[in-house]
Amino acid sequence: MSMLDLFRLEAEEQVQTLTNGLLQLEHGAAATGPLEACMRAAHSLKGAARIVGLGAGVAVAHAMEDCFVGAQRGAIALQRRHIDWLLRGVDLLTRIATTPASEISRWSEEGSAEAGAFAAELQALLKAPGAGGGEPVASTLPAVSVQASPAPALVMDKAVGADGGGRVLRVTAENLDRLMGLAGESLVESRWLKPFATSLLRLKRLHQDVGKALDALREALPAAALNERGRGALAQAQLRTLECSKLLNEHLAELESFDSRSANLADRLYAKALDCRMRPLGDGVQAFPRMVRDLGHSLGKQARLEIIGGATPVDRDILEQLEAPLGHLLRNAVDHGLESPEQRRAVGKSPEGLIRLEARHSAGTLQIVIADDGAGVDLPKLRTAVVQRKLTTAEVAAQLSESELLEFLFLPGFSMKGSVTEISGRGVGLDVVRDTIRRVRGTVRIATQAGQGTRFHLQLPLTLSVVRTLLAEVGGEPYAFPLAYIVRTLKLDPQRLETLEGKQFFDFEGRPVSLVPALQVLGGSATAPPGQLLPVVVVEQKGSIYGLVVDRFLGERELVVQPLDARLGKIRDIAAGALTEDGTPVLIVDVEDLIHSVDHLVASGGLGRLPGESPALNGRRKRVLVVEDSLTVRELQRKLLDSRGYEVQAAVDGMDGWNALRGGRFDLVVTDVDMPRLDGIELVTLIRKDPDLHSLPVMIVSYKDREEDRRRGLEAGADYYLTKSSFHDETMLQAVTDLIGEAAA
Repeated sequence: MSMLDLFRLEAEEQVQTLTNGLLQLEHGAAATGPLEACMRAAHSLKGAARIVGLGAGVAVAHAMEDCFVGAQRGAIALQRRHIDWLLRGVDLLTRIATTPASEISRWSEEGSAEAGAFAAELQALLKAPGAGGGEPVASTLPAVSVQASPAPALVMDKAVGADGGGRVLRVTAENLDRLMGLAGESLVESRWLKPFATSLLRLKRLHQDVGKALDALREALPAAALNERGRGALAQAQLRTLECSKLLNEHLAELESFDSRSANLADRLYAKALDCRMRPLGDGVQAFPRMVRDLGHSLGKQARLEIIGGATPVDRDILEQLEAPLGHLLRNAVDHGLESPEQRRAVGKSPEGLIRLEARHSAGTLQIVIADDGAGVDLPKLRTAVVQRKLTTAEVAAQLSESELLEFLFLPGFSMKGSVTEISGRGVGLDVVRDTIRRVRGTVRIATQAGQGTRFHLQLPLTLSVVRTLLAEVGGEPYAFPLAYIVRTLKLDPQRLETLEGKQFFDFEGRPVSLVPALQVLGGSATAPPGQLLPVVVVEQKGSIYGLVVDRFLGERELVVQPLDARLGKIRDIAAGALTEDGTPVLIVDVEDLIHSVDHLVASGGLGRLPGESPALNGRRKRVLVVEDSLTVRELQRKLLDSRGYEVQAAVDGMDGWNALRGGRFDLVVTDVDMPRLDGIELVTLIRKDPDLHSLPVMIVSYKDREEDRRRGLEAGADYYLTKSSFHDETMLQAVTDLIGEAAA
């Protein structure tokens, strides 16, 4: 790591120390502690900037240090105008530290324009008469922006250490993700020992039964019935049975002990890997107190942000996603929620408005609350605005409950502001907040109390690497539905179904919900046993609600998310993959995408009806052999073909596929090219040379999409050459249909 990199890491910590200390001084904190911290931070930055040759940083930090020393000695009484200027110095130091290496030379001279102007005007401000009051001195520096964080995060990642202390190391996010994936795989693999232990236990019982049978046989046969050789053989069999039973007992105990240790180790490894992904909430919100303070000043308000639970660990991916919605909610609280100092005094409140950002873990979720002590939402005004915008009638609006009325604030384009400003009034905000929170599988609720303030409650998962799901069988295959999108699961009596304009629906809590065959949406045909209760998963997203009919429920699971290979592109209706505890691969459903697919089916009139039989499953199904060494691609192809009714067998490489072809009958072979032991081109060549297989249709599916690759595959004898990037549409299924027809024989 270069000296400049080290300076940037130190600057990141020291500018935050300066910001926190200055805000504490402005809010009347005891001067000794914050002043001492600010002086040390400025002094440290001055020395560090001198080491790396950043003269401008030396000049700025030295001027700030002089100010803090003067305040410590009582020569200066720090007022708001001083704090404003010192915070501008913090911004300037941040800009210096984050300047790209190619442009860093501009800050090498102490007399650089901006650094010199800052130092000169700070000195003039400190020497000006009436240092205790007045307006801030005019500046040649750019004004502080209130639209974004005034102190942008440094580009260097923070070091990741064990338990927040001791020796630290710099680790890339990619390596952490890889570690998390391996820890999840070890967790799955550790569960594989349990079936072996169970098998050994059954074998032990079998040996015990054999031993008892031999004992019974010896007692039942008279001594004269066996010659000496027979008696010796029987005794030897009993002895060997006892030895085998003893050996089984020993190894079973060892296996059970190893299974317990392995599972415990995997759990601990996974927990530690998960900890490495976590960062304190304070890392992501440290710029917000300054933002709230500056925004309040620009609006003529006094505002202070109090952060509770800043040490609460949060998944780093979630923390990155939270910055924008939390920033918007805080700006809303200052602009919409807090009153002016005069209005607050008139109702007996402190002139300074307080906003609290509180975080905690509860019931396996991350809870974040943003609450202000302002006037609260004007519900009568909101009710009137809803009617004026023709979102509902006056009669309906009058009957809406408080929670129902507040939901209108989350609609796109909705605003309570009568005029547009740089901060608000365009109606772009709370709808984006809700969408962002939903993207990380969270929810947001709002509550208000007249004269007491407004409260936003965010509930989020602890991590995006693990998702709580409902496993359901669809078309004989398991699929995982994230619980965050599930409204209810139920067993529906077909007698409750009604039909309107050719669409089936059922009554759910007083509203009609369309019934959708999940198999058809995921690529198959609608099917359900007549007369039986239908397992239904009710999902909702952005106002669209549907009941998905599945084969059966398999229970709730926490799954380690395994992203699909980016080269596959976006797989329709699928978000990611995972492995269950017994190693079974499962696809995690992208519910938002799935609902879009359902909307399209409904609009086009292609939605199937239940109950009914699937014609593709009547009679013999055509068999397809999938030869692919990638587990992800192999499973995806298998599910895709199986959903259309084809019977699919998988092979892990060319040699495995060749052995399968010689031992079974298939209607089509789908093969990759690059595989161990025997590649796809060699497999196609063997098929075309075999007198029994030479006419078997073969499709090559490969990442290689150059013309010479395609020509090589077709010259070897393949009937069709398809690139894997085509998985996102119907290209592969259409090609299969062209080669061998529909699944039904």
